[in-house]
Amino acid sequence: MEWPAITFEDWKPVSRPVAIIAIAFYLLFLLYAANNRSGFLFLDLANLMIHEAGHPLFGVIGGNAEYGFGHTLMVLGGTLFELIVPLVCAAYFFFRREATGAAFCAFWFFENFLYIGTYMADARASALLLVGSGDSDWEVLFTQWNLMLHDTQIAHATRTVGWLGMLASVSWFAYCSFRRASRSQALEPIPHL
Repeated sequence: MEWPAITFEDWKPVSRPVAIIAIAFYLLFLLYAANNRSGFLFLDLANLMIHEAGHPLFGVIGGNAEYGFGHTLMVLGGTLFELIVPLVCAAYFFFRREATGAAFCAFWFFENFLYIGTYMADARASALLLVGSGDSDWEVLFTQWNLMLHDTQIAHATRTVGWLGMLASVSWFAYCSFRRASRSQALEPIPHL
């Protein structure tokens, strides 16, 4: 199987109304996220379910050992799985050359970084309500990796990656959607009067 090149010309067309509605949704969501002070957005409810499913899944993959690599993989598995799921979905739409689905899944992938950053920043404070045990994943991981004193710095960098990625996803989608429309209009013959 030959890997498709990353080009704009061979993506399936997106109608102008769909593009406008999708971009409006993204911009409203970004505004909502920027004004949200809790650090937990409505999309994070779905992400939380995926996150929690990742712990036992990666626990099985890692051998579910109490200590060592298996335990680390199990703890990290929630975050890994909540990133892997939208990434796999984005890859699916990428190979189908569907810009709308690829952009949404890329946006979803990067949106995860906002809450992951919030979760990381809470490693020392432990103020967030947790599902399951009383141990925060990032408290365990940062302690194990001797990074606890840098939790808020790492969290800030993680959230920044999320914001930049979401903005890039929306920008790419807008460019891909409207470039095709403007290009096809430019190629139309000018009617003779």
